[in-house]
Amino acid sequence: MKVLLLGVGLQGKVALHDLVKSDTVSEVIAADLDIASLKQLVETKQYAKVRCEFLDANNQENINQLMALKPDIVIDLLPIPYVNRIAKSAIKTGINLINTLSLSPEMKELAGEAKSKGITVLPEFGLDPGIDLVLLGQALRGMEDVEVINSYGAGIPTLEAADNPINYKVTWSLEGVLSTYFRKARIIRNGRVVQLKGNELFSPENIHDIKIDDIGKLEAFPNGDVLRYLPSIGIEEHSDKFKLIKEMGRYTMRWPGHCAFWKKLVDLHLLDDEPIVIDGNEINRQNYLAKVIGPHIQLENDEKDLAILLIEVIGKKNSEKTRVIYQLIDKRDLITGFTAMSRTVGYTVSIGAQMIGNGKIAQTGILSPVNDIPYDIFKHELNKRGINIRSYIESF
Repeated sequence: MKVLLLGVGLQGKVALHDLVKSDTVSEVIAADLDIASLKQLVETKQYAKVRCEFLDANNQENINQLMALKPDIVIDLLPIPYVNRIAKSAIKTGINLINTLSLSPEMKELAGEAKSKGITVLPEFGLDPGIDLVLLGQALRGMEDVEVINSYGAGIPTLEAADNPINYKVTWSLEGVLSTYFRKARIIRNGRVVQLKGNELFSPENIHDIKIDDIGKLEAFPNGDVLRYLPSIGIEEHSDKFKLIKEMGRYTMRWPGHCAFWKKLVDLHLLDDEPIVIDGNEINRQNYLAKVIGPHIQLENDEKDLAILLIEVIGKKNSEKTRVIYQLIDKRDLITGFTAMSRTVGYTVSIGAQMIGNGKIAQTGILSPVNDIPYDIFKHELNKRGINIRSYIESF
């Protein structure tokens, strides 16, 4: 199995590490804009089966040249602006594709072409989206008359490392985090759809506490539009199934005190989308904050972070009202240096690529993590990498 890995950043390094260790992978073509650092990494790690290539994702000819190397599958770990370009090139060339980003409308339109060419395209296969959707699909299996669907996710420092005024440290991009702190959201509360403005996410009425086993109490606030996931779970808006839902949401979790801090900054308009003009220069408020705060809240090399998922579904199973919980907690591996956030994305996308390559995921077209992943096999592969899932079922 030959794999083309596009982007060897934080998650890409984990995916590369995992692919090299796999007996089913014969060659990895690793491509990145920073070809010098990539070659140094491969030389230092003595990755014998890795071939390094230069990648300029803005150059379509360069992308096409990489596709012409005829890999069995492409792992796309590039930023969001490139997702459609890579998808079009891979599908046109007839190459299987996996990425970690939400399915875009442009990619969705390519479903027929992917199906006709007999290739597999698996988007949304990281942590969130990714593992969370696999767990959601598993939690919903066999459930009827579903009343509650809640999905919680967190990427936070351990409590010992949360030693600053916002109880948070950066493992990826603070700009990306702040963009989620001021965007519209939709949830279902008390049986009705609630639309939240970007400046309402941290309002007290939209925050609730949640207890995570082995971690303690965290606070949760809405993360995006939960209704966009209804088609994936076979529920149409305004259908009878939809009318049964009393509570549904996607939530980000943080250590207590985090939301109160950001509520003050939101109220002071420091996260507004509109840029401010200073001395004739337009300045993005969120990017400014990220540049000012970011350098002072970086996770240190000897500190650990946590990646947490919790999926909750309440409905009927075998005619009994049942609550199903799936929970994942992962910590940084100080031996490899891989953070929990990088592990849960990089290992997941590598596992998905290998499952497609060895036929354990055999469907063609554009797949959904909710419906198309063999759960027991996937869980076993995560366990092998030290990422464990707990489940709880109670009837009442």
